[in-house]
Amino acid sequence: MGQQEMKSANETYSGFLSLLKVGTILTGIVTLVVVLLIAS
Repeated sequence: MGQQEMKSANETYSGFLSLLKVGTILTGIVTLVVVLLIAS
């Protein structure tokens, strides 16, 4: 595997990780809102 391929793979991976973090936070917020709506 060349240096260039490794660089692009790392960028893809870090992009995926940040997307995963944002998705996890959004899911948590949505879940909280739904629970509060049901509870009220």
